[in-house]
Amino acid sequence: MGQALWRLPPRQQQQLQEELADRLADQGGGGGRQEQGRDGGPQRRVPQQCHGPDIYHLLRTRMGGREQHGFIDLEMLPPELGITILSYLNATDLCLAGCVWQDLGNDEYLWQGLCKSTWGHCSIYNRRLPAGFSYRRLYLQLDEGSLTFNSNSQEGIGYFMSKGILADHPTELAKFIFYTRRLNWKMLRVYLDERRDVLDELVTLHNFSNQFLPNALRDFFRHIHAPEERGEYLETLITKFSHRFCACNPGLVRDLGLSPDAVYVLCYSLILLSIDLTSPHVKNKMSKREFIRNTRQAAHNVSDDFVGHLYDNIYLIGHVAA
Repeated sequence: MGQALWRLPPRQQQQLQEELADRLADQGGGGGRQEQGRDGGPQRRVPQQCHGPDIYHLLRTRMGGREQHGFIDLEMLPPELGITILSYLNATDLCLAGCVWQDLGNDEYLWQGLCKSTWGHCSIYNRRLPAGFSYRRLYLQLDEGSLTFNSNSQEGIGYFMSKGILADHPTELAKFIFYTRRLNWKMLRVYLDERRDVLDELVTLHNFSNQFLPNALRDFFRHIHAPEERGEYLETLITKFSHRFCACNPGLVRDLGLSPDAVYVLCYSLILLSIDLTSPHVKNKMSKREFIRNTRQAAHNVSDDFVGHLYDNIYLIGHVAA
């Protein structure tokens, strides 16, 4: 892994060094220069322009001009570039990287950043850390717990609690789910269906202020995935979303005469329209006029223009729960 990224063959290193020397000499001399071969004739002409900074030059500058054999220490790169590279590695590769780049492997600030960039909220972040606490060990525990959750949600949450990473409180669990990128959405759906108290707290973390209804619904289903079939759980999700959307947009509710019941009807209409327009099995697609007529029959206080904008959004952007 490290060899593939940073270890260059000696011939390629020499080629880069010669090219850099030519560029630097070319820049110092003004125009392009022409070298002479052994026979006194022209050998080659080096172009004047240089296409951006050379990473080899940057590394040699930071090393004081000394040659680097074997692995190049990742710590020599700018910190932002080093963090970006490491963020693409999983826990196993990070441990291997820590063996190669030992200074970074023992850098607690680095591991702290990797933990918080992947698992944005954990109860342990807000506690007084005990002596000997290691963010590297915490990263491995978070990775192990996420893998466990993705195979069995209850066991995964139990693992986090047993390690003291999460507190057994709906708000803490909801924040952990909301700010984590490693949880399987199917297992997450099963867990939230069983823990409605956590689902309630998770809904309140969404802010739908000044969002158009279809876009807000997409954002909602991006964090809380909709079930594949209609049923009680889908009705519960739409009900909770409708109340939260109205709470976040009191001005819109007042100006358009919306209510949680009206938003509930509009959400169902948007889901059915999404299926109708995106499904290859539906040959006769619903027209804008038909959508306005059908929706207005269920939501009398909503204007034709507003319903028409809803149709245009689905037609142009796509499914609200994809």
